[in-house]
Amino acid sequence: MSPIPAYRAPWWLPGRHLQTLYGAWIGSPKVDWKRERWDTPDGDFIDLDRVPGPVEAPLVALFHGLEGGSSSHYAGALARELKNKAWRGVVPHFRGCSGEPNRLPRAYHSGDADEVGWILRRLHAEAQRAPLFAVGVSLGGNALLKWLGEDGEAKHVLVAAAAVSAPVDLMAAGDALGRGFNLVYTRAFLATLKKKGEEKLGRFPGLFDGNAMRRARTLREFDDVVTAPLHGFHGTDDYWTHASAKPVLGRIEVPTLLLNARNDPFLPESALPGRADVSRRVRLELPDEGGHAAFVSAPFPGDIAWMPRRVTAFFAEAMGRL
Repeated sequence: MSPIPAYRAPWWLPGRHLQTLYGAWIGSPKVDWKRERWDTPDGDFIDLDRVPGPVEAPLVALFHGLEGGSSSHYAGALARELKNKAWRGVVPHFRGCSGEPNRLPRAYHSGDADEVGWILRRLHAEAQRAPLFAVGVSLGGNALLKWLGEDGEAKHVLVAAAAVSAPVDLMAAGDALGRGFNLVYTRAFLATLKKKGEEKLGRFPGLFDGNAMRRARTLREFDDVVTAPLHGFHGTDDYWTHASAKPVLGRIEVPTLLLNARNDPFLPESALPGRADVSRRVRLELPDEGGHAAFVSAPFPGDIAWMPRRVTAFFAEAMGRL
């Protein structure tokens, strides 16, 4: 049983969009991150932001969402919870998400399982005998779940994992983000994605069709021109099909919490995984409300502490079984 109460949305914050937007509006608490840079196996680099702690303390790696990073509200909330527990934390930024363009034409994508894998193996070697956990939020959650389902050695790397608001069916999620009020979120994503695209074209002329990128009004259109070809996919349908984590959830061998609100605007309830879709090592928690990567709670004006408490409680439970 969970040591904290099941999630319940505040009465004063009704609906998926208010719950999502208010969670982001609350913002991130101030965190004294310690930055370091790693070279990647293919000659690029990533930046990692850390919450230091005792060397023997558990280490939690957070893989962020689309265009997110250590400044994201959920990263700050998790960092605060880790400090309260005297645990360590680290946010590995996907390429190009740390405030500085990466070196190579490629960037990052929803199915970046190989990227997740080499980062976690290096953290595991560094952690030595300390427990290593990983949590992925939104895009980072899908990429983490994909690695967990595809890499049979994952159980030797992590003690436990968690995925929060992961769009495990990218076709359903991507199409949902192309309709109605969800276009508000899409426009925000495209504003920074297109800026990064222009920077890449400046360094790598002809890398993709710049005019088509500028015309893109949905993630489907952007991914078809930029994300898919840069990462070896034949268009959006091929990318979204092969990068989705849902088909491999049944192969996960690491104790994993899969936490998604049924009213998440980024993923229709009909596309959420059921018990038959996941392995016995996956704990499905699908509260009726919570929005996307938010789970605002407490009396007005609220906070976003419930999610990190739930995730770290799951990790503590897994540690107790070692």
